[in-house]
Amino acid sequence: MRNIPTSLTKILSVSYRKIFPQANEELDGWRKLAEKIPNDELRTQALESIDSKTFHCEGGSIYAVLARENWEDAISFIVAYQTISDYLDNLCDRSTSLDPEDFRQLHLSMLDAISPNSVNKRRNYYQFRDEQDDGEYLASLVATCQEITRRIKDYERIYPTIHRLAGLYIDLQVHKHVRLDERVPRLEEWFNREKDDEELFWYEFSAATGSTIGIFCLISYGLDDIYVGEEVYQSYFPYMQGLHILLDYFIDQKEDEVEGDLNFCHYYESEDILKERFEYMIKNAREGINGIPDPQFHEQIVVCLVGLYLSDRKVNDFHNGKEICNHLLRKTGWKAKFIYWNGKGYRKVKKRI
Repeated sequence: MRNIPTSLTKILSVSYRKIFPQANEELDGWRKLAEKIPNDELRTQALESIDSKTFHCEGGSIYAVLARENWEDAISFIVAYQTISDYLDNLCDRSTSLDPEDFRQLHLSMLDAISPNSVNKRRNYYQFRDEQDDGEYLASLVATCQEITRRIKDYERIYPTIHRLAGLYIDLQVHKHVRLDERVPRLEEWFNREKDDEELFWYEFSAATGSTIGIFCLISYGLDDIYVGEEVYQSYFPYMQGLHILLDYFIDQKEDEVEGDLNFCHYYESEDILKERFEYMIKNAREGINGIPDPQFHEQIVVCLVGLYLSDRKVNDFHNGKEICNHLLRKTGWKAKFIYWNGKGYRKVKKRI
């Protein structure tokens, strides 16, 4: 029996006492480095991505408990990798470019970050854009991730799965940030090439590729000498990761509408279908975790995803958001409601600090 927290109360306790403070300490270090970025636009997007998306790093860092005594190394990787993801997402969303070659070049950093043997290959990730000088900010994030992967004894056993998940993530970022009229055709064509599940819509598959939690799970297990690459892939992709990102898009609907950003929740034909598909994702996410170690922990991740995302006040910003929120909480169960109220309280406390 692995000695990790599996009950909600224990997971919350270790998160508040150890995980979140350590994640925020790591983020503070990256914020200080971001403040020194010479280019104004790159500095603005780096700082904004940290300040507005701290929640992503905190939530992802919960996976560090799977690394047991190496939990601090896991957090270092998770925070650095998620910070790359959030920074590049900001750069692409608010981009001065609509060039897919630019987006792919930027995201090569996410492949380098999981590839310890590419440490001597210095790329110019900004090669195809006007903004260039980030004061080695992105390279430093990449180097931190590489350093952690080198501490995993038999990393080559899980690298192919991590590379597959990272590759899908990068493809999504390229396709969804090009010219508005090209986005859906590119995503549909990509879906038809890549799909291995006939039950998904193209926008649900796309959502599943946009999550980093499968990578965090694999890195954390690897740091504890557990190598379950294919098992985690089958358990997390597409349903756990799809649930994660659809919830993220669900709460961002109003914000994305204002900014003109693509939102996968907009493609459901009705609110009833949206609710049905969320229930389907939750059901399959729960069923999928039985093939990996620590299924009780991963079951808590399902309810935490639902409760934490729906506790965001942005749910109230769009039509019937609150009603759909209450419906999904009822369907997921009392633990999701518990996390929902806990999340609301945590946000209030952080806002006062």
